[in-house]
Amino acid sequence: MLRFVLACLIGLTASVQTHAQTMTLTTSDVDYQLTKVHSDVDVFNVNVEINAPLAAGVYVDPEIINVTYQVMGVLTPGTPSGFPAFDLQRNISGTEFYAQGSSLSFEIAQSAVLSDGVQAAELVGNAVILTFNAREIGTGRFHPPILQLDANGTGRIQNSNNEPTLDPVVEVLLGAEYITDLAFDPGNTTLIIETPVAPNPPPNNGGGGASAPSEIIALSLLGACAGLRRRRKQMDIGGRS
Repeated sequence: MLRFVLACLIGLTASVQTHAQTMTLTTSDVDYQLTKVHSDVDVFNVNVEINAPLAAGVYVDPEIINVTYQVMGVLTPGTPSGFPAFDLQRNISGTEFYAQGSSLSFEIAQSAVLSDGVQAAELVGNAVILTFNAREIGTGRFHPPILQLDANGTGRIQNSNNEPTLDPVVEVLLGAEYITDLAFDPGNTTLIIETPVAPNPPPNNGGGGASAPSEIIALSLLGACAGLRRRRKQMDIGGRS
């Protein structure tokens, strides 16, 4: 019985650690040398929390918890939207991200050293090594970005091939709103990190914070183990008297 309880406790601990870990794709304009090709868009940041532990493997539209990004700049007159400038900020769930027509793909090399995050050089690909496409179908937004990075240290952020309106259908071709070329050092550009663990909330009114269900179960199992040890010790003492 004692071995069974201990095995349950070890399995529970491993399960909690595995499911609590996620990884985050994070990048911004400060990571690159920027060359504006069409329009004046030079401020952007992207953060995607992926519901998977930081590990080597292929990730094509992986399960996403949350997507937060911002892209802003001044537009050349005559763009499809007709806007002089824009500041697009989005904070959405992974479910909504995929439902609107977006996608994400990359592959972490088996040889990647994960202790310091994943650098661009540790992503697999002869050409494109990462694609973040935030296109939106039928939302009325003209400016969602597509970010692509190449293995040779170049890349591009531009508006996606979008359909902001469906009735009547309005199509925006890749780069019709903005294009900015990117240059970076693959070995010194970190793109993916283990998601930082949020700090524990403070105790509620000085009475101690509420324990998560897994913590309650773990404490119960520890108590059971302690009780079994006490009863076994008592039986040993009784057998010797």
